[in-house]
Amino acid sequence: MNAGATLRAMPTLLRVGFAETIAYRAEFVIWMLTTTMPLVMLGLWTSVAAEAPFQSFTQADFVAYYLAMLIVRNLTSSWVVWQINEEIRQGTLSMRLLRPIHPFAGYAATHLSAVPLRALIAVPVAVILLVSSARGVLVDSVGDAALLVASLPGAWILTFFVLVMIGTCAFWVERSMGLFDVYLGVFSVLSGYLVPLALMPRWIQVVAEHAPFRYMLSVPVEILIGRLHGAEAATQVAIQWAWAAAAVLGAHALWRAGIRRYEAFGA
Repeated sequence: MNAGATLRAMPTLLRVGFAETIAYRAEFVIWMLTTTMPLVMLGLWTSVAAEAPFQSFTQADFVAYYLAMLIVRNLTSSWVVWQINEEIRQGTLSMRLLRPIHPFAGYAATHLSAVPLRALIAVPVAVILLVSSARGVLVDSVGDAALLVASLPGAWILTFFVLVMIGTCAFWVERSMGLFDVYLGVFSVLSGYLVPLALMPRWIQVVAEHAPFRYMLSVPVEILIGRLHGAEAATQVAIQWAWAAAAVLGAHALWRAGIRRYEAFGA
């Protein structure tokens, strides 16, 4: 695939993706509502911390954590696994393969074009975070803010290509969405989505440190609320981008193998 052609086509792909998001706004709103679990957990943990701090978390810490979680989750999540799975299962992937750009570019454009609409949810939450009692624990240095900016695209790329790999499994597994269900359960625990990793048993924290899930969500959240900063934050962002690079390479390798199988069956 020609990289120059892909770059020239990207503005058009983004416009088409944005138009599709607007056209299917009902489905988009429903999908957005599925990311509100942090608000449920916020109510639970602030009640727990009402009388006294829970370990190292006060009520303000829990407010900051779960509002930051909601912001990062909205800006970095993806539904590409469903898209790939359906196109492979229904055979419509063949039309995408005829286009002169790599399918990954098309998928990425579709999902990137939805970010502005997702920001409509994230921005009000950010305002609440800034005016609430939790503002006192937010990132307050230029260096850490720069690391936060670097970690958000890293989290998006890592999440996107891990989900591409799971979706690509549909070339071999008839019910590949079952793999996604397993992934989602593991992700919810090891990414800090349900409970801050700092409150988890030590062995879970160790597992999370050696798995990609923490870098999809918890690392940018921890930087945003000031629990990860300085040299340690820089190290974690570097590890995050290493995981992202590995996910990109893994997705391309799986895709090439899957396409050979797909074409061998005459699809």
